[in-house]
Amino acid sequence: VKDERTKMKYRINKKTGDKISELGFGTSCVVEKDEKSAVEILQKAYENGINFFDLATSQGNCFPYMGKALSQVRKDVIYQIHFGTNYETGAYGWTTDLETVKRNIDWQLSNLKTDYIDYGFIHCLDELSDWEEYQKNGVLDFLLEMKGQGAVKHIGLSSHTPALIQNVLDEVAVDMLMFSVNPGYDYQKGEYAKGSVDERAAVYQRCESENIGISVMKPFSGGQLLDAALSPFSQELTAYQCMQYALDRPGVLTVLPGIGSLEQLDSLLKFFDAPEEEKDYSVIGSFKPADAAGKCVYCNHCNPCPAGIDIGLANKYYDLARNGDQMAKEHYIGLDVHADACVQCGHCNSRCPFGVDQMKRMKEIVDFFR
Repeated sequence: VKDERTKMKYRINKKTGDKISELGFGTSCVVEKDEKSAVEILQKAYENGINFFDLATSQGNCFPYMGKALSQVRKDVIYQIHFGTNYETGAYGWTTDLETVKRNIDWQLSNLKTDYIDYGFIHCLDELSDWEEYQKNGVLDFLLEMKGQGAVKHIGLSSHTPALIQNVLDEVAVDMLMFSVNPGYDYQKGEYAKGSVDERAAVYQRCESENIGISVMKPFSGGQLLDAALSPFSQELTAYQCMQYALDRPGVLTVLPGIGSLEQLDSLLKFFDAPEEEKDYSVIGSFKPADAAGKCVYCNHCNPCPAGIDIGLANKYYDLARNGDQMAKEHYIGLDVHADACVQCGHCNSRCPFGVDQMKRMKEIVDFFR
């Protein structure tokens, strides 16, 4: 869905019906500003179509800033609020103590000038022991109780660890996952690069098949991917390449970069006007790990197909369908051109930066959906 006035694009969370801006707002940088500047940035973000805000922020002053900037349009914005953040010192802290969580949620709602939470998040679990403690201490029950009362509309989960994500999704009806998504982490490079290539892909595919939306944290790996001197690949990517990469992962609804200035905001908003070549992230094929070789990442660098096949979507629906997603089959059938139109010309194979034999894949896709 595109807003012609602001040029913002939106995706629908199929589980909740929420229309979510593809560019969301990570708030950890805006807190470095004085109140007047922060409010101006937040209001301009809203005026330009950003409606999704994450509140796992670095400083507590973000909450009164948000309250002043957006309380008048509260019904038009969506907040992720995390049950496990602790701002009693003024700076971010993490806790699974129930009474501390309760005090923090009350304080956050008061400063946001709201009485409800759109997405109440099980916050930042990375180890099984975190999850066990979260349940034992009663924090999960408190979150579910608030949902039962209507004060929390939907349940979310924040984690960097694919194995733990799968565990929690087996036990709790989650509507949104906050996950660290970028080429570095997916290719096992960086502090939060947890899980193998296949384990991370399985998270994306499960979320897509079960209509669990993904909001993306750390799309630039804390800025490392934007600086060749800091990048684990010794090669810089642009913000637009990282954003497009994240938006192309199955299940992803919104990307949440930290925004700390009007200049940063203006630059990120121009993503929606940028030509496709500025968003082309196929260069990452040159630094893929061995276990990622030959796997389609749906980058569409192989296009245009002379037969008119949308090769990226055909691959995406094939991978999802093989993992049990019944809707993926319907989506594939709905494509204008199917894999059986492939004339085996080899154009796609010659352009694929990931070494995928797309001609062979097209035959597999035909056989599978037949």
